[in-house]
Amino acid sequence: MNTTELLRQLSEAAGISGYEDAARDAARDALQPYADSLHTDALGNLIALKRGTRPEGAPARSIMLAAHTDEIGLMVTGMDGTFIRFATVGGVDTRTLLGQEVTVYGARPLPGIVASRPPHVLPPEERKKPVPLVNLFIDIGMPAERVRELVHVGDLITLRRDFIELAEGYVSGKAFDDRAGVVSLVGCLEALCQVRHEWDVYAVATSQEEVGLRGATTSAYGVNPDIAIAVDVTFGAQPGVSDDETCTMGGGPVIARGPNIHPIMHEQLVSLAREHELPHQIEAMGGATGTDAWAIQVARSGIPTGLLSIPLRYMHTSVETVCVKDIERTGRLMALFIASLNQEFAAKLGL
Repeated sequence: MNTTELLRQLSEAAGISGYEDAARDAARDALQPYADSLHTDALGNLIALKRGTRPEGAPARSIMLAAHTDEIGLMVTGMDGTFIRFATVGGVDTRTLLGQEVTVYGARPLPGIVASRPPHVLPPEERKKPVPLVNLFIDIGMPAERVRELVHVGDLITLRRDFIELAEGYVSGKAFDDRAGVVSLVGCLEALCQVRHEWDVYAVATSQEEVGLRGATTSAYGVNPDIAIAVDVTFGAQPGVSDDETCTMGGGPVIARGPNIHPIMHEQLVSLAREHELPHQIEAMGGATGTDAWAIQVARSGIPTGLLSIPLRYMHTSVETVCVKDIERTGRLMALFIASLNQEFAAKLGL
């Protein structure tokens, strides 16, 4: 697997929350060579199963890995002459929208730009402030009658951004939150093809995380695994953000610790990272993690859950930036963890 190229494919696919089809198709193509079966459930979660080889007479056990495919985006709310008005889907940073290129998915994909009134005509007190969403519009360069013919209320809009490779193994693009996590799942399953593991593995590319962890809620209920690991992104070090709030880019997977995380899951992940000299970091998360782990942990009668995060800069913008090594190391740590699972570990958890 070429990690960079797979991330490119997933990043450039469209997949706004609730409409993840293209991103899910790309994830399916990537997972297919390493899975025994794949299916998509009613909420759009892609579920790949890789069966384990358990000792004769041992009970069937399973682990669910989860990373979300959906991205934040925009949606058409109406037309204003030749211009398109819009709302956000998910936590879009509206400060970054002005001047962005977009694709409007109307009767056909239409290129456009996000624009507003020029600063020269604004009152002096407004010139230094971010432009509020209500004053932004999209221009696709067509007359009003043509706009009304091709674009309708509810049509989706994605940010138009090419994936770029930076120096020293860094890459930048849109929707790395959480297509980077999906890539780590693929890497994990690829690594598991080279080792024996007893437990069945469900790798789930979840839907609608950005609007309420919905895919994780339903897929965890449907899969009903014994344990789970969610993979998402966390804040990478950058100017203007304190060290206490960020993790080191290139420092390896970030292993969460807190009430959303089962202590034994955390301890096992840390122990394996140390044993195999795998760079890693610890993140204290004293409340809701805001990730799929939050929903999975309380599915059915409760699922012991871990959380791995990939450091990422410029979250919820179109220039999210990651270090490719962090993605690869996250997949490797999950594979090491799964290869270690046995009945003794299950007994520790009271399973």
